[in-house]
Amino acid sequence: MPLFPALTDPHRYRFRATWTFPVPPDVLYAHLERPEGYPVWWPQVRSVELSGPDTGTLRFRSFLPYTLVMTARGHRDPAARTLRIDMTGDLEGYASWTVLPYGPTGSRAHFAQEVEVRNPLLRRLSLPARPLLLANHAWAMRGGRRGLQALLAVSGGGI
Repeated sequence: MPLFPALTDPHRYRFRATWTFPVPPDVLYAHLERPEGYPVWWPQVRSVELSGPDTGTLRFRSFLPYTLVMTARGHRDPAARTLRIDMTGDLEGYASWTVLPYGPTGSRAHFAQEVEVRNPLLRRLSLPARPLLLANHAWAMRGGRRGLQALLAVSGGGI
C-alpha cells in the first residue's frame, strides 16, 4: 500500500523533480549523500545537524517567512545510487534521490517527496495557502538545482 494512496487531503503533498548534470553518476551521488554539505549549495536548506551517522535535524526555509524543522533518518544504497530520508516534525513522510547515468558522461537525479504537514499553523493554512506553499517548494527546488549546478561547475565535480 502506498504511503499516501490518494492525495486528496489538503495536508498532503507529492513532489517530483529531475535534475541533469554533466558529471558522472558516482560524482553526483557523492554530493547528494552528504547531507551536512547541503547548506553550502542549497540556500533553502538552512542547517543540517547530524546526531548520528544516519540521523539528524534539518531546517528549511524558502521565500515564506517560516522555517520547517524535521528529524530525519537516512537510508543509503550506494550500489543502486539511491538515498532516502524518513522525516518527522513539521513535515512527516519521505524524500528520496535516485541517480542514474544520462548520456555518455552525465547523470540525472530523480527526486521524489511525499509528506504530510504536521505543524498546526501550516495545517490550518494548507487549504487556502496551498498554491503559495506549492510555489514556495518550487522556489526551493530551483535554488537547490542552481546551487548544486554552480558547485559542480566550480569544483569540477569533486568534493
